[in-house]
Amino acid sequence: MHVDVYTDATAFDALRPEWNALLADSWADSLFMTWEWQRVWWRELGSGELLLLAVRDNTGRLVGIAPLYLGHATGRRSLTLVGCVDVSDYLDILVRRGCEALVYEALLTALDERRALWDSLVLCNVAAGSPTLAYLPRWAAARGWMIADDHEDVCPVIPLPATWEAYLAGLGKHQRHEVRRKLRRIGEEAAAVRHVYTQGANLDAALEVFFQLHRLSHVDKATFMDERMAAFFRAMTQAMGEQGYVELNILEVDGAPAAAMYNFRYRDGLLVYNSGYDPGLRPNLSSGIVLLSQCIRDAIERGLGVFDFLQGDEEYKYRFGATDVELRRLTVAWEAAA
Repeated sequence: MHVDVYTDATAFDALRPEWNALLADSWADSLFMTWEWQRVWWRELGSGELLLLAVRDNTGRLVGIAPLYLGHATGRRSLTLVGCVDVSDYLDILVRRGCEALVYEALLTALDERRALWDSLVLCNVAAGSPTLAYLPRWAAARGWMIADDHEDVCPVIPLPATWEAYLAGLGKHQRHEVRRKLRRIGEEAAAVRHVYTQGANLDAALEVFFQLHRLSHVDKATFMDERMAAFFRAMTQAMGEQGYVELNILEVDGAPAAAMYNFRYRDGLLVYNSGYDPGLRPNLSSGIVLLSQCIRDAIERGLGVFDFLQGDEEYKYRFGATDVELRRLTVAWEAAA
Protein backbone atom coordinates (compact mmCIF):
# COMPACT_ATOMS: atom_id res chain seq x y z
CA MET A 1 0.00 0.00 0.00
CA HIS A 2 1.12 3.54 -0.79
CA VAL A 3 -0.24 6.62 0.99
CA ASP A 4 -0.40 10.01 -0.76
CA VAL A 5 -0.63 12.95 1.65
CA TYR A 6 -2.38 16.16 0.57
CA THR A 7 -2.20 19.34 2.62
CA ASP A 8 -4.29 21.75 0.55
CA ALA A 9 -7.57 21.83 -1.32
CA THR A 10 -6.02 20.64 -4.57
CA ALA A 11 -6.59 17.19 -3.06
CA PHE A 12 -10.26 17.37 -3.97
CA ASP A 13 -9.55 18.15 -7.61
CA ALA A 14 -6.88 15.46 -7.81
CA LEU A 15 -9.16 12.76 -6.41
CA ARG A 16 -12.41 13.80 -8.05
CA PRO A 17 -12.33 11.22 -10.89
CA GLU A 18 -12.00 8.33 -8.41
CA TRP A 19 -13.67 9.53 -5.21
CA ASN A 20 -17.30 8.60 -5.72
CA ALA A 21 -16.45 5.25 -7.32
CA LEU A 22 -14.53 4.36 -4.17
CA LEU A 23 -17.44 5.62 -2.08
CA ALA A 24 -19.86 3.30 -3.90
CA ASP A 25 -17.64 0.31 -3.02
CA SER A 26 -17.25 1.33 0.64
CA TRP A 27 -19.21 0.39 3.74
CA ALA A 28 -19.36 4.11 4.53
CA ASP A 29 -21.36 5.09 1.43
CA SER A 30 -23.39 8.16 2.42
CA LEU A 31 -24.30 11.47 0.89
CA PHE A 32 -22.08 13.28 3.40
CA MET A 33 -19.00 11.42 2.18
CA THR A 34 -19.53 12.24 -1.52
CA TRP A 35 -16.86 14.25 -3.26
CA GLU A 36 -19.35 17.10 -3.72
CA TRP A 37 -20.28 17.37 -0.05
CA GLN A 38 -16.74 17.06 1.26
CA ARG A 39 -15.38 19.65 -1.15
CA VAL A 40 -18.11 22.22 -0.45
CA TRP A 41 -17.89 21.71 3.32
CA TRP A 42 -14.14 22.29 3.31
CA ARG A 43 -14.40 25.34 1.07
CA GLU A 44 -17.23 26.99 3.03
CA LEU A 45 -16.79 25.82 6.64
CA GLY A 46 -13.34 24.29 6.87
CA SER A 47 -10.62 25.75 9.06
CA GLY A 48 -7.22 24.63 10.23
CA GLU A 49 -4.85 22.57 8.11
CA LEU A 50 -5.99 19.89 5.68
CA LEU A 51 -4.34 16.47 5.97
CA LEU A 52 -6.04 14.21 3.47
CA LEU A 53 -4.61 10.71 3.12
CA ALA A 54 -5.25 8.67 -0.03
CA VAL A 55 -4.27 4.99 -0.05
CA ARG A 56 -3.45 3.10 -3.25
CA ASP A 57 -2.65 -0.56 -3.77
CA ASN A 58 0.33 -1.82 -5.78
CA THR A 59 -1.63 -1.42 -9.03
CA GLY A 60 -2.30 2.27 -8.35
CA ARG A 61 -5.98 1.69 -7.60
CA LEU A 62 -7.47 4.03 -5.00
CA VAL A 63 -8.57 1.90 -2.03
CA GLY A 64 -8.89 4.37 0.82
CA ILE A 65 -9.45 8.05 1.69
CA ALA A 66 -9.13 9.58 5.14
CA PRO A 67 -10.24 13.23 4.72
CA LEU A 68 -8.80 14.83 7.87
CA TYR A 69 -7.90 18.28 9.04
CA LEU A 70 -5.86 19.58 11.96
CA GLY A 71 -7.46 21.99 14.40
CA HIS A 72 -6.41 23.59 17.66
CA ALA A 73 -9.77 24.57 19.16
CA THR A 74 -9.35 22.64 22.42
CA GLY A 75 -5.71 23.54 22.98
CA ARG A 76 -4.70 20.14 21.60
CA ARG A 77 -3.72 19.40 18.05
CA SER A 78 -6.69 17.29 16.98
CA LEU A 79 -7.12 15.59 13.63
CA THR A 80 -10.77 15.19 12.75
CA LEU A 81 -12.88 14.32 9.74
CA VAL A 82 -13.76 16.90 7.11
CA GLY A 83 -17.43 17.64 7.79
CA CYS A 84 -17.28 17.21 11.54
CA VAL A 85 -19.47 17.89 13.47
CA ASP A 86 -22.70 19.89 13.18
CA VAL A 87 -23.91 19.74 9.57
CA SER A 88 -22.69 16.35 8.30
CA ASP A 89 -24.76 13.57 9.80
CA TYR A 90 -22.77 10.49 8.76
CA LEU A 91 -18.97 10.55 8.43
CA ASP A 92 -16.24 7.93 8.18
CA ILE A 93 -13.04 6.86 6.47
CA LEU A 94 -13.61 5.49 2.98
CA VAL A 95 -12.18 2.00 2.46
CA ARG A 96 -12.78 -0.26 -0.51
CA ARG A 97 -14.59 -3.46 0.53
CA GLY A 98 -12.19 -6.34 1.03
CA CYS A 99 -9.20 -4.05 1.62
CA GLU A 100 -9.97 -3.04 5.19
CA ALA A 101 -7.08 -4.64 7.07
CA LEU A 102 -4.36 -3.33 4.77
CA VAL A 103 -5.87 0.15 4.36
CA TYR A 104 -6.37 0.85 8.06
CA GLU A 105 -2.86 -0.37 8.82
CA ALA A 106 -1.43 1.87 6.09
CA LEU A 107 -3.34 4.87 7.44
CA LEU A 108 -2.18 4.30 11.01
CA THR A 109 1.39 3.89 9.81
CA ALA A 110 1.18 7.18 7.91
CA LEU A 111 -0.23 8.94 10.98
CA ASP A 112 2.41 7.34 13.19
CA GLU A 113 5.11 8.77 10.94
CA ARG A 114 3.59 12.24 11.48
CA ARG A 115 3.12 12.12 15.24
CA ALA A 116 4.93 15.43 15.62
CA LEU A 117 1.94 17.11 13.96
CA TRP A 118 -0.96 15.88 16.11
CA ASP A 119 -1.99 14.76 19.58
CA SER A 120 -5.32 13.05 18.97
CA LEU A 121 -7.47 11.68 16.16
CA VAL A 122 -11.19 12.33 16.62
CA LEU A 123 -13.65 10.64 14.27
CA CYS A 124 -17.19 11.90 14.83
CA ASN A 125 -20.56 10.67 13.52
CA VAL A 126 -19.37 7.18 12.61
CA ALA A 127 -22.30 4.77 12.30
CA ALA A 128 -22.24 1.76 14.61
CA GLY A 129 -21.12 -1.29 12.69
CA SER A 130 -18.52 0.59 10.65
CA PRO A 131 -15.27 -1.32 10.03
CA THR A 132 -13.48 1.80 11.27
CA LEU A 133 -14.72 1.07 14.79
CA ALA A 134 -13.28 -2.43 14.62
CA TYR A 135 -9.99 -2.01 12.77
CA LEU A 136 -8.63 1.34 13.97
CA PRO A 137 -8.74 0.50 17.71
CA ARG A 138 -7.06 -2.83 17.00
CA TRP A 139 -4.12 -1.24 15.19
CA ALA A 140 -3.94 1.69 17.63
CA ALA A 141 -3.84 -0.66 20.62
CA ALA A 142 -0.94 -2.55 19.03
CA ARG A 143 0.98 0.73 19.09
CA GLY A 144 0.12 1.41 22.73
CA TRP A 145 -2.11 4.37 21.91
CA MET A 146 -5.09 5.42 24.03
CA ILE A 147 -8.55 4.69 22.59
CA ALA A 148 -12.07 5.85 23.45
CA ASP A 149 -15.23 4.73 21.67
CA ASP A 150 -18.19 6.82 22.87
CA HIS A 151 -21.85 7.31 22.03
CA GLU A 152 -22.29 10.45 19.88
CA ASP A 153 -25.90 10.68 18.69
CA VAL A 154 -28.63 8.78 16.85
CA CYS A 155 -30.24 8.99 13.44
CA PRO A 156 -33.84 7.75 13.67
CA VAL A 157 -34.85 5.98 10.45
CA ILE A 158 -38.05 4.43 9.11
CA PRO A 159 -37.73 1.23 7.04
CA LEU A 160 -40.42 1.86 4.45
CA PRO A 161 -42.99 -0.83 3.57
CA ALA A 162 -44.44 -1.32 0.11
CA THR A 163 -47.62 0.74 0.59
CA TRP A 164 -48.87 3.79 2.48
CA GLU A 165 -51.60 1.75 4.13
CA ALA A 166 -49.06 -0.78 5.35
CA TYR A 167 -47.02 2.09 6.81
CA LEU A 168 -50.05 3.53 8.61
CA ALA A 169 -50.96 0.10 9.94
CA GLY A 170 -47.55 -0.05 11.63
CA LEU A 171 -48.11 3.15 13.60
CA GLY A 172 -49.81 3.37 16.97
CA LYS A 173 -53.57 3.80 16.83
CA HIS A 174 -53.55 7.43 17.98
CA GLN A 175 -50.77 8.45 15.59
CA ARG A 176 -52.44 6.69 12.68
CA HIS A 177 -55.67 8.57 13.42
CA GLU A 178 -53.85 11.92 13.74
CA VAL A 179 -52.00 11.56 10.43
CA ARG A 180 -55.20 10.70 8.58
CA ARG A 181 -57.14 13.49 10.30
CA LYS A 182 -54.54 16.18 9.59
CA LEU A 183 -54.20 15.22 5.93
CA ARG A 184 -57.97 15.24 5.50
CA ARG A 185 -58.50 18.50 7.41
CA ILE A 186 -56.01 20.59 5.47
CA GLY A 187 -57.61 19.45 2.23
CA GLU A 188 -61.07 20.41 3.47
CA GLU A 189 -60.21 23.77 5.02
CA ALA A 190 -57.58 25.28 2.73
CA ALA A 191 -56.01 25.18 -0.70
CA ALA A 192 -52.84 23.24 0.15
CA VAL A 193 -50.25 22.55 -2.54
CA ARG A 194 -46.83 20.89 -2.16
CA HIS A 195 -44.10 22.00 -4.54
CA VAL A 196 -40.83 20.07 -4.96
CA TYR A 197 -37.75 21.88 -6.25
CA THR A 198 -34.70 19.97 -7.43
CA GLN A 199 -32.37 22.23 -9.43
CA GLY A 200 -31.89 25.50 -11.28
CA ALA A 201 -33.30 28.97 -10.70
CA ASN A 202 -36.52 27.67 -9.15
CA LEU A 203 -34.50 25.80 -6.53
CA ASP A 204 -32.47 28.93 -5.76
CA ALA A 205 -35.66 30.93 -5.19
CA ALA A 206 -37.21 28.15 -3.11
CA LEU A 207 -34.09 28.06 -0.93
CA GLU A 208 -34.66 31.70 0.05
CA VAL A 209 -38.23 30.80 1.06
CA PHE A 210 -36.82 27.91 3.08
CA PHE A 211 -34.49 30.32 4.92
CA GLN A 212 -37.46 32.49 5.87
CA LEU A 213 -39.52 29.56 7.19
CA HIS A 214 -36.52 28.02 8.93
CA ARG A 215 -35.74 31.23 10.83
CA LEU A 216 -39.40 31.82 11.68
CA SER A 217 -39.92 28.38 13.20
CA HIS A 218 -37.62 28.71 16.26
CA VAL A 219 -35.16 31.18 17.76
CA ASP A 220 -32.44 28.50 17.79
CA LYS A 221 -32.88 27.96 14.07
CA ALA A 222 -32.69 31.69 13.43
CA THR A 223 -29.40 31.80 15.34
CA PHE A 224 -28.07 28.77 13.46
CA MET A 225 -28.89 30.14 10.02
CA ASP A 226 -26.49 33.08 10.09
CA GLU A 227 -24.90 34.46 6.94
CA ARG A 228 -22.00 32.00 7.02
CA MET A 229 -24.35 29.02 7.29
CA ALA A 230 -26.66 30.42 4.63
CA ALA A 231 -23.67 30.73 2.28
CA PHE A 232 -22.85 27.09 2.95
CA PHE A 233 -26.45 26.06 2.20
CA ARG A 234 -26.40 27.99 -1.08
CA ALA A 235 -23.11 26.45 -2.22
CA MET A 236 -24.11 22.98 -1.05
CA THR A 237 -27.53 23.25 -2.72
CA GLN A 238 -25.96 24.15 -6.04
CA ALA A 239 -23.42 21.30 -5.88
CA MET A 240 -25.85 18.65 -4.68
CA GLY A 241 -28.64 19.86 -6.93
CA GLU A 242 -26.42 19.35 -9.97
CA GLN A 243 -26.12 15.70 -8.93
CA GLY A 244 -29.88 15.29 -8.55
CA TYR A 245 -29.72 14.80 -4.78
CA VAL A 246 -31.80 17.78 -3.60
CA GLU A 247 -35.56 17.72 -3.03
CA LEU A 248 -36.71 20.96 -1.39
CA ASN A 249 -40.39 20.73 -0.47
CA ILE A 250 -42.51 23.84 0.10
CA LEU A 251 -46.12 23.48 1.29
CA GLU A 252 -48.27 26.46 0.38
CA VAL A 253 -51.53 27.10 2.21
CA ASP A 254 -53.94 29.44 0.44
CA GLY A 255 -51.04 30.66 -1.68
CA ALA A 256 -48.63 31.43 1.18
CA PRO A 257 -45.55 29.39 2.15
CA ALA A 258 -46.48 27.49 5.31
CA ALA A 259 -43.85 24.76 5.78
CA ALA A 260 -40.63 23.55 4.18
CA MET A 261 -38.61 20.36 4.26
CA TYR A 262 -35.11 20.23 2.82
CA ASN A 263 -34.58 16.60 1.80
CA PHE A 264 -31.93 14.64 -0.04
CA ARG A 265 -32.60 11.64 -2.26
CA TYR A 266 -29.56 9.35 -2.05
CA ARG A 267 -29.41 5.72 -3.14
CA ASP A 268 -32.48 3.99 -1.67
CA GLY A 269 -33.25 6.63 0.91
CA LEU A 270 -34.87 10.00 1.52
CA LEU A 271 -32.95 12.06 4.07
CA VAL A 272 -34.57 14.91 6.03
CA TYR A 273 -31.80 17.47 6.33
CA ASN A 274 -33.69 20.44 7.78
CA SER A 275 -37.12 22.01 8.02
CA GLY A 276 -39.07 25.10 8.94
CA TYR A 277 -42.58 26.48 9.14
CA ASP A 278 -44.52 29.67 9.78
CA PRO A 279 -46.00 29.29 13.29
CA GLY A 280 -48.40 32.19 12.69
CA LEU A 281 -49.99 30.85 9.50
CA ARG A 282 -53.07 28.73 10.18
CA PRO A 283 -51.47 26.83 13.08
CA ASN A 284 -54.61 24.71 13.47
CA LEU A 285 -53.75 23.00 10.19
CA SER A 286 -50.43 21.56 11.44
CA SER A 287 -48.67 22.32 8.17
CA GLY A 288 -45.32 20.90 9.29
CA ILE A 289 -46.82 17.53 10.21
CA VAL A 290 -48.85 17.47 7.00
CA LEU A 291 -45.77 18.11 4.88
CA LEU A 292 -43.81 15.42 6.72
CA SER A 293 -46.62 12.92 6.16
CA GLN A 294 -46.78 13.82 2.49
CA CYS A 295 -43.03 13.29 2.09
CA ILE A 296 -43.19 9.86 3.75
CA ARG A 297 -46.11 8.83 1.56
CA ASP A 298 -44.34 10.08 -1.57
CA ALA A 299 -41.16 8.15 -0.66
CA ILE A 300 -43.19 4.95 -0.27
CA GLU A 301 -45.00 5.49 -3.57
CA ARG A 302 -41.64 5.93 -5.32
CA GLY A 303 -40.47 2.59 -3.93
CA LEU A 304 -37.75 3.96 -1.65
CA GLY A 305 -36.56 1.75 1.19
CA VAL A 306 -35.58 4.17 3.97
CA PHE A 307 -36.83 7.47 5.35
CA ASP A 308 -33.96 8.91 7.41
CA PHE A 309 -34.61 11.74 9.87
CA LEU A 310 -30.84 12.16 10.35
CA GLN A 311 -29.40 13.30 13.67
CA GLY A 312 -31.49 14.08 16.72
CA ASP A 313 -33.78 12.08 19.01
CA GLU A 314 -36.82 14.38 18.90
CA GLU A 315 -39.90 12.56 20.11
CA TYR A 316 -42.03 13.15 17.02
CA LYS A 317 -39.67 11.02 14.90
CA TYR A 318 -40.53 7.95 16.93
CA ARG A 319 -44.26 8.66 16.70
CA PHE A 320 -43.78 8.33 12.95
CA GLY A 321 -42.26 4.88 13.39
CA ALA A 322 -38.52 5.55 13.41
CA THR A 323 -35.87 3.40 15.11
CA ASP A 324 -32.33 4.46 15.90
CA VAL A 325 -29.08 4.09 14.00
CA GLU A 326 -26.39 4.85 16.58
CA LEU A 327 -23.48 7.16 15.84
CA ARG A 328 -20.17 6.75 17.65
CA ARG A 329 -17.21 9.05 18.34
CA LEU A 330 -13.84 7.32 18.13
CA THR A 331 -10.86 9.06 19.74
CA VAL A 332 -7.29 7.87 19.41
CA ALA A 333 -4.37 9.56 21.20
CA TRP A 334 -0.82 8.55 20.49
CA GLU A 335 0.46 9.14 24.03
CA ALA A 336 0.91 5.83 25.84
CA ALA A 337 -1.81 5.13 28.39
CA ALA A 338 -0.88 6.19 31.95
